[in-house]
Amino acid sequence: MTLERHADLKPWNTFGIAARANAMAGFTSADELRALLAAPELAGLPRLILGGGSNILFTRDWPGVVLRNDVPGINVLHEDEEHLTVRAGAGTVWHEFVKHTVAQGWGGLENMSLIPGRVGAGPMQNIGAYGTELKDHFDHLEALRISDGELVRFTKAECRFGYRESFFKREGKDLFVIMTVAFTLSKHPVVNTVYGSIKSELEKRGVTTPTIGDVSEAVIAIRSSKLPDFHVLGNAGSFFKNPTVPAEEAGRIKHVLPDLVTFPGAEGTVKLAAGQLIEKAGWKGFQETSDGGTYGVHKDQALVLVNHGGATGEQLYGLSTRVLESVRERFGVELEREVNIV
Repeated sequence: MTLERHADLKPWNTFGIAARANAMAGFTSADELRALLAAPELAGLPRLILGGGSNILFTRDWPGVVLRNDVPGINVLHEDEEHLTVRAGAGTVWHEFVKHTVAQGWGGLENMSLIPGRVGAGPMQNIGAYGTELKDHFDHLEALRISDGELVRFTKAECRFGYRESFFKREGKDLFVIMTVAFTLSKHPVVNTVYGSIKSELEKRGVTTPTIGDVSEAVIAIRSSKLPDFHVLGNAGSFFKNPTVPAEEAGRIKHVLPDLVTFPGAEGTVKLAAGQLIEKAGWKGFQETSDGGTYGVHKDQALVLVNHGGATGEQLYGLSTRVLESVRERFGVELEREVNIV
């Protein structure tokens, strides 16, 4: 066990926020995690499990220990003529895992190419993009129960997936550490090109009979054109969730915003495009400098808050509050932060 004291967290969050932890250590197996949980020098300290740091905003130093999930590996658990079940370690970079499945011809995850972060964070958020969510191809996961160190297997139903939601983000928060995640993928995939921008990108490329590789490349191109690279401009991707409202409420908003973008929801509800609401409230491209830090809303995608350099977590959090209040005042819609605030 290598324990780093007064650890610098700036390299471990995609916002590039300067913060420190009392202590930090990585683990690559259940036994290593059990040893860290039992370490006398860490007893009583608050714990924070960290993956790639792509969905977190540090607004302060962490007074306890950061345990970095570095569990590696990709392996096939079961296969038949049509499908296979493939398992990945929670510390595997998500995009590298997707690239591996696409290269093998295994269909299902290609629409989620280039999502930042690691595999273990996927079920927590029920990540999704371009017409596909993680739950659509999820088989099971194994998580270590912190109270007794036991490995527990969770089915899809037990994970209670919702829109960017799961058991691990709510009731199970801080009780379990996801170690491995398994997916059921197709050996004879049918591509999902229902999302309009994918169709347009494929047409632009002259692709008429797309493969999962073509879809993956199209998604990568779309995401690269719309979302900033966190290595260049600090960000955590979409900062806000798309809100869901009753259909009649969407009708009311449409009187204020005639070109309102909506998506079908469940049981008489409609999902709104949060980015459009934020843009129409005047925030797209907003930039501000305060106390040596420059931060704002991305010029091409209003869902994304950005750290242009030297910004603090408190500044970005304050900006997000101003955006929430502005959208509420203008449209009567309550937005919710997608990013985890620490």
